[in-house]
Amino acid sequence: MTSQNRHTLPKEAGIIRLLSERTINRIAAGEVVERPASAVKELVENSIDAGSTRIDVIMRDGGKALIQVSDDGCGMNAEELSLAVERHATSKLRDEDLVNIASLGFRGEALASIGSVARLSVTSRAKGAEDAWAIRVEGGVKHEAEPAGHTEGTRIEVRDLFYATPARLKFMKTARTEYGQAGDVIKRLAMAHPDIAFTFGDGDRTTFRAPPVVSLTEDPRLERLGAILGREFRENAIEIDAEREGLRLTGFAGLPTFSRGNAQHQYLFVNGRPVKDRLLVGAVRGAYQDYLARDRHPVLALFLEVPPEFVDVNVHPAKAEVRFKEAGLVRGLIVSALRHGLSMAGHRASTTVAGAALGAIKAEGSGAAMPWTRQVEHPTLPSGFQQVADQLYQPVEARETQLGFDPQGDISAPSARPVEDVSYTSVAESMQAPYSAETQPVPQAQPEPENFPLGTARGQVHATYIVSQTANGIVIVDQHAAHERLVYERMKKQMAETGVARQSLLLPEVVELEDAPAERLLKRAEELEALGLVIEPFGDGAVVVREVPAMLGKLDAKGLVRDLADEITELDEALSLKEKLEEVAGTMACHGSVRSGRRLTVDEMNALLREMEATPHSGQCNHGRPTYVELALNDIEKLFGRR
Repeated sequence: MTSQNRHTLPKEAGIIRLLSERTINRIAAGEVVERPASAVKELVENSIDAGSTRIDVIMRDGGKALIQVSDDGCGMNAEELSLAVERHATSKLRDEDLVNIASLGFRGEALASIGSVARLSVTSRAKGAEDAWAIRVEGGVKHEAEPAGHTEGTRIEVRDLFYATPARLKFMKTARTEYGQAGDVIKRLAMAHPDIAFTFGDGDRTTFRAPPVVSLTEDPRLERLGAILGREFRENAIEIDAEREGLRLTGFAGLPTFSRGNAQHQYLFVNGRPVKDRLLVGAVRGAYQDYLARDRHPVLALFLEVPPEFVDVNVHPAKAEVRFKEAGLVRGLIVSALRHGLSMAGHRASTTVAGAALGAIKAEGSGAAMPWTRQVEHPTLPSGFQQVADQLYQPVEARETQLGFDPQGDISAPSARPVEDVSYTSVAESMQAPYSAETQPVPQAQPEPENFPLGTARGQVHATYIVSQTANGIVIVDQHAAHERLVYERMKKQMAETGVARQSLLLPEVVELEDAPAERLLKRAEELEALGLVIEPFGDGAVVVREVPAMLGKLDAKGLVRDLADEITELDEALSLKEKLEEVAGTMACHGSVRSGRRLTVDEMNALLREMEATPHSGQCNHGRPTYVELALNDIEKLFGRR
């Protein structure tokens, strides 16, 4: 600021004085009540903390005209009601302990902030009390509590929101948008509290209704999630339940083939509190990165329970952000739990795949592509491909495998061994021999389809799709997509067992960083070395790169190291290197898989099906597309009018 500008300030600008209580409340309201949905969140959380079993919300004109929240909670008497609308007055913070916070609210700011920018009225009757009381606060002006008529519980009405701060009204979206934002808030809270009934409407109609869940057969949260996210989520969700060092993660996550185009359908809760945290979102992305294309996102609801002293919820007045004492522990728990759950799903693909296929058949002349039929362009393999391919596709000594065929071309009968005994070694090799009509074996008796989840192969269509008969229908397999996943899983297994091949740099790269990021990076040197990257200290705030993963070929080592330093600082895990390795491995798997147009023998088809049944994640290829579609006999009969 120039001296000329300073002289233009009013004389009183240099005098320090206390702000008025009214101004303080309006400033606080700007943080607590950002939009109508913020007010709804604060009021509904208060109702939950009050022990309510039913919460009804009405919102008119996007919240500008009216926000009404009614509950059957513990209620308040006249004295408590008068205190409740004062700033920093709360019944939830015992002994002023900001460490062990067990309630959703604790600041005591919500009612005072709302009352400072709107016309607020609170009517309440305490449990067991004969009388109800009401109090009004308008633009920060508090009135005396008065007797009123009301049942046990509390009703809060907010009218003319932001009338006392007209500038805020200019930043509000359309009434429909604000109504939708508030509906999303209520749905998130309803997910975390299935024992509470919720309704949401505009006074004329109810747009959301969630009755209390009482289930003796399944997790009440899954039933509530199914009611909110839809029956398809309920049918295609895998259960998550993991515990580590006093932290527990539960919830449900959608199969990779049940995905969306954005991350809006990811719901994360910490101790029952809905949060939007970059650490948690990054952990979900890391867990699914092996199974989904980068522009697809999983659908899930995860509930993290941690000791109160392990998490700081007092980061921001909106309480949507949290800070963990050990962020790396939380991230590791989420990634490992999700990957374990996905592994337990085996070859399972989502039921929506079959539904989309049937819908495409029924839609006459429709040219709309299904969401999982995108074409993925594979980049050219780096120069290190041949070296790693030689390492990964080394000869197998036991040529005759349990899968029932010989890589040299001699076909044997399918093995009758159980699926869990199937070897992982030779589908990739067995399908390299060129096909000729002379190698076709004499048809042999096939095992009954009900013996295998993916059935028994009955033929091949367009030299691309395997048609298999199951006990209750048929399965159509994309042979290239399926084999690509099998080869990729085999490559990952070998990399985990033998490590990543490294190549030394002719001229080591020196990367200059700040002291703290360099120190954090060097602490993870052993982990990075296992991934093929060898770094050493090089003075203050610098590291030297001596070896890099061979499979990455030509590499910007400096850029990679800086990205790793940033990720370790923010997420406590090096994702860039893992993602690059897995991306290249996925490309190699694609190029090393049996191609579309390759004719397969019946035994080869059955062998592919058996290995799919024994391989985790085989229900989708490396890009998140389904590897097979299962059509139930009932659905097929409906197509022909037989049902």
